[in-house]
Amino acid sequence: MAYCLNPRCPQPENDDQNRFCIQCGSQLLLGDRYRALKPIGQEGRGRTFLAVNQAVVDQPRCILKQVTLRGSDRPRALAEFRRDAGKLQLLGQHANIPELLAYIESDNHIHNFSPILVQELIEGEDLENADGDENAIIQLLNEVLPILHFIHEHEVIHRDINPQNLIRTVQDQLFLVDFSTLKVTTKTALARTGTVVGSAAYAAPEQLRGKAVATSDLYSLAVVCIHLLTRLHPFDLYSSLEGVWVWEDYLTTTIGDRLAHILNQMLAEAVRDRYPSAAAVYAELNAGKTLQVGKPNPTSRLETLIPGWHCTATLTGHTSTVQAIAFHPQQPYLASASADRTAKVWQLAPPKLMRTLSGHRSIVTVLLAHPNGQWLLTGSWDYTIRLWEGKAELAKLEAHSGWVQSLALAPDGKLLASGSADRSIVFWDLETQAAIVSLTEHEGTVSSLVIDPSGQWLASGSADKTVLLWNLPRQRVVRRLTTHEGTVTALAFSPSGKILFSASEDSSICVWDLAGDRLLQRLDAHLGGVQAIAVSQRGNLLVSSGVDQTVKLWHPGSGQLLATLTEHEGEVGAVAISPDGQTIASGSQDKTIKLWQFQ
Repeated sequence: MAYCLNPRCPQPENDDQNRFCIQCGSQLLLGDRYRALKPIGQEGRGRTFLAVNQAVVDQPRCILKQVTLRGSDRPRALAEFRRDAGKLQLLGQHANIPELLAYIESDNHIHNFSPILVQELIEGEDLENADGDENAIIQLLNEVLPILHFIHEHEVIHRDINPQNLIRTVQDQLFLVDFSTLKVTTKTALARTGTVVGSAAYAAPEQLRGKAVATSDLYSLAVVCIHLLTRLHPFDLYSSLEGVWVWEDYLTTTIGDRLAHILNQMLAEAVRDRYPSAAAVYAELNAGKTLQVGKPNPTSRLETLIPGWHCTATLTGHTSTVQAIAFHPQQPYLASASADRTAKVWQLAPPKLMRTLSGHRSIVTVLLAHPNGQWLLTGSWDYTIRLWEGKAELAKLEAHSGWVQSLALAPDGKLLASGSADRSIVFWDLETQAAIVSLTEHEGTVSSLVIDPSGQWLASGSADKTVLLWNLPRQRVVRRLTTHEGTVTALAFSPSGKILFSASEDSSICVWDLAGDRLLQRLDAHLGGVQAIAVSQRGNLLVSSGVDQTVKLWHPGSGQLLATLTEHEGEVGAVAISPDGQTIASGSQDKTIKLWQFQ
C-alpha cells in the first residue's frame, strides 16, 4: 500500500503502483524517494508512518514523522521545527539513538503539506516483556543512563521514557527512540510552562504540570525499572492515599538494598530530592565511576530535500563575516567581500581559493563583478571604493564622507553608482574614475542600489525606510515607495525591468509593479529581517537570506516559497545566483560561503 501524506485526504490508502493519490491528487512519493506505507502512530504533535526509501537499491525502510505546526505564527513554528531537526541530527549521531536521515519542510506536490522528519528505523523488540530481575535492571540502567547523559548535556529532555521507546535489536544493542516530544532546555524554555506530553503512567509529577526538567527523564526510567521488576502497571505501584510508591511490596524476587535505594531516589516526588543528573546515578550504581559525554559518531550529510537544492561545497578562508558575494559574468569564479577587510576570488570547479585582495582599512561591505570580466569593485567602511584587476588595485575612488554601503553598475559597465552612510548617492565615470555628481535625497544611510537592465532607472533603498526610483539619465527622483517599516537592505529588478523587489529589516520582501505603479504583494520572508536578495537572469527564481540563518527560494510571480536552506550557523548577509542559474551562493556571519545546486 502507498499512503497519502495530505493530512486532510479523506481516503489516503492507495495501491503501490499509484504515483498520485486517487482521492486528492497529491504525489505519493515524498522528495522523489520516500513512500509512506502505513500509519503506525498518532500523537498531539503529528503522525508517524512506516516508509521505504525507493531511491536506494535495497529500498530500506524508515520512519516518517509528520509534524503539526502549532500556533498561528507559522514562521516561528517553522523556526522551531528547524531547531528541533538540528538537535535530532546531533542526537542521531549517538550509537544508541536513531539517525535523522532528512527533514522536509515543504513539498509543493502534496496538498496541505506539514513538515516531515525522516528517521532510521530501529528493528527489534521493545522492553515491555523484557527480563525484570536485579541483574537485568542494573544492565538496563547502565545502558540507558549514558544515553540520557548525552542528550541532557546537549540540552534536550526526552519526556517520553517508557518500555515501548526502548528497543533492543537482535544484535543486543539498546536504542532510545521516539524523540517527537523532545524539549530543548534553554533557560527561557525551562522557565515557561509547556505542554503536557509523554506517557502519563511513566511521567514525573512536574512533567504532568508542563514543567519537565532533565531529572524528569530519570524519574521515568525508574518507573520503567519498577514496572519490569513487578510486572504491574505503574498506576498500581503508587499509593494515592499515602502519596508514596509502594512498588517494593509487589516484588516477585528480592533485590539488593543498594538498587532499591537508587530507584527510590530517582522516584523522589520533589526534583530537589532526586539525583541531579544521569551521571550521578551512574556513579552511585558503579562505585564512583564517571560518565563522559561521548563524541558523536561521524554520519552522512543530513538531507534537506526542499525540494532539491543541496549544499555542494563550503568555502572557508575568511576570518570574519562574509558581507557580499558576486559571480563572474562568464567564468566559473566567485568573489567575496568580508568584515576581515579583504576580498577573495574563488574557483568553483573544483572549489579553491585563487587570490586575496588586501588594501581596505576597514570592513569590505559590498562587491561587484564588472561586465568586462576583468575588474572587481569593492566598497568599504574606510569610505573608499577600489577597482581591482587580478591582484592589482587599479584605482581608489574617494568622494564619500561615510561608510560605503552599496554599489550598482550600469549594464554597459561605464557608470557606477555608490551609496553611503553620509546619505548621498555618487555617480562615477569608470573610464576616468571621476565622480560626476552627488545626490542627497535620502534622509538616512543609502543601504541598497540597483540599476535596471535597460540602464534607464536606478532604485535606491535607505535607512529612512524608503525606496526612491530615479530617472538615471536625468538624475531625478520620479517615485517614492514608502511601504517598508525598517531599513531597505536590498533591491533587485526583474530581467524585464518592470518589477522591482525590495527587502527590509522589517522581515518583508515587497514586489512592485513599476508600470502599474502598485504593490503586487508583500512576502513575510525572514524572522528578524531580510539581508539580501537576488533574481535569476531568467527571472524564474528569487533568492533571499536573513537574520534567521536561512536562505529561501521563491517563485517571483506567485510569491510561493519553494525551499528553505538551513546549513549556515550565523546570519546570512549575502546571496547570488550564477549566470546560468545552476548555482546559488550564500555568505554568512559564520565566515563561510556555501554553494547550492539542484540535485
